[in-house]
Amino acid sequence: MAQFLRLAVAIATSSVVATTALASEASEPIAPDKVAIQDGELPRSLTGKKGNPASGREWFVGRTLGNCLACHANKETSDEQFHGEIGPPLDGVADRYDEAQLRAIVTNSKAVFGDQTLMPGFYRVSGMNRVADTFAGKTILSAQQVEDVVAYLMTLKE
Repeated sequence: MAQFLRLAVAIATSSVVATTALASEASEPIAPDKVAIQDGELPRSLTGKKGNPASGREWFVGRTLGNCLACHANKETSDEQFHGEIGPPLDGVADRYDEAQLRAIVTNSKAVFGDQTLMPGFYRVSGMNRVADTFAGKTILSAQQVEDVVAYLMTLKE
């Protein structure tokens, strides 16, 4: 009987350890070099969590991280100065693209639009040119910041 109890405890313990390991793996962001964009879409969240649109707006207008306004105009952020004209206006972008497409574009625009696009990949670390040593191997935005920007972009409907 004691052997049976030890075996039952060992099985239960290994099951809990395996379940915990799977749960922690699921909560880890997808690494930039493991992102798989297919047909211009990235349907799975990089973090396994929804983004926060309010935080996404901060990254969108922020001049130190996302800085999306350097290239894109957007009426919703008309209170901000210096909207760019290089990229298309983003008013109604959520009517033109779905969440999986927007996530792919923000993550790695070159995988969606091709190498000719000027838009940087905000969550990639390889295949770039002339990267300063300080930034080598680093993404522009974290996985959660990408999810936040996508959540914000999803609010931009006509």
